[in-house]
Amino acid sequence: MNSYRHIVVKGRVQGVGFRFHTQKQATKLNIEGYVRNLANGDVEILAYGDEDAVQQFMGWCRQGPQWADVAEIIVTEQDRGEVFAGFEIR
Repeated sequence: MNSYRHIVVKGRVQGVGFRFHTQKQATKLNIEGYVRNLANGDVEILAYGDEDAVQQFMGWCRQGPQWADVAEIIVTEQDRGEVFAGFEIR
């Protein structure tokens, strides 16, 4: 079963390679979607894939790359919206 999640990552998550490493992790787990920086300093992610893979991915998002300091992630389950071909940095 596949799931579709909207994830907002808060903390020191910009300027630390978060988007690059998020894309790498998503690709490894065969997750489609995107990651982008938000103007308020947060990072937004849309992730679509196998439920187990998405759960693993969200676990990774709680840590991020070694230079990040994740304070909180906010996850919202959604109905599938946009269709993606891979995982992109926006």
